[in-house]
Amino acid sequence: MVSYRTGPVLALAVDAVLAPDQEGVTELILVDNGNSPGVTTALARRMATEPRLRLISGHGNVGYARGCNLGAREAQGRHLLLLNPDCCLRPGAVPALLTEAAVLGDDWMLGCSVRNPDGTDQRGSRRALLTPLTALVEAFRLDRLSPTLFQRHRLSQHETALPEGTARVPAISGACMMLPTTTYRAAGGLDEGYFLHVEDLDLCLRLHRAGIPTYFAPHVEAVHHASTSRTHPILIEWYKARGFLRYFGLHYGRLRWLPVLVPLSAAIFGRLGLRAMLTLCRPAEWHTGSHRSPRLFRQAPRIGA
Repeated sequence: MVSYRTGPVLALAVDAVLAPDQEGVTELILVDNGNSPGVTTALARRMATEPRLRLISGHGNVGYARGCNLGAREAQGRHLLLLNPDCCLRPGAVPALLTEAAVLGDDWMLGCSVRNPDGTDQRGSRRALLTPLTALVEAFRLDRLSPTLFQRHRLSQHETALPEGTARVPAISGACMMLPTTTYRAAGGLDEGYFLHVEDLDLCLRLHRAGIPTYFAPHVEAVHHASTSRTHPILIEWYKARGFLRYFGLHYGRLRWLPVLVPLSAAIFGRLGLRAMLTLCRPAEWHTGSHRSPRLFRQAPRIGA
């Protein structure tokens, strides 16, 4: 986990990973990119009673991708589970993923059904590879104009029926990704050129091009409480826009993609400008109630308990 001002949900996410029903968890490496002193103190107290919890701190906010790589370099296990600090595993999720992994071979990546707090399938839980075409169709919802022509080019697949069993998919959500430690390290980890957002889609594409399959296990679930970090939404949108531009520049910078990249770039900057305008008109909205409580690791029911 990489945490930056995550808020009280961090305690629930940590509890869910270290629960007795998560057999196979040998360590939880929490990379502290910048939390309040109260949170850091609470984590230190938790480490005193939980030897599997390890804290990496003191490096500042180096971004999500670099934070994951810092943790992965310290990992001792055969498998890595990259888990967002606001993503709560359902009971038994880890052993279920390990059972699936046992038959996948040497190189693979595996995701689970990432759910919204209301139980609905979260956008991005499973998706196509991010290409200029899938991004353009998703940005402008061209599938609504012509389902026959564009439906198969949608990026998000959360509105399609869940597969009956574990199935191969092009891409999964970075909120919960398991893969062999050797695979992660051989791929060079996450690209540290991304500060926040799009680094997971970049990894999916690189593994795909290397011939390494990605799978989705629909019967394994995690609840993702998105947007809990107390970071200004305009800054988040800026990092997201910069991530998309980096991705397309790296992987689709050839001239033949120019006719698609021009309107797509306009859509990226248009989204950034619109979100900035809406945020400036409603400046108090990002101070949500999820950030107000400084107490962590208090008595609270776990998600799915």
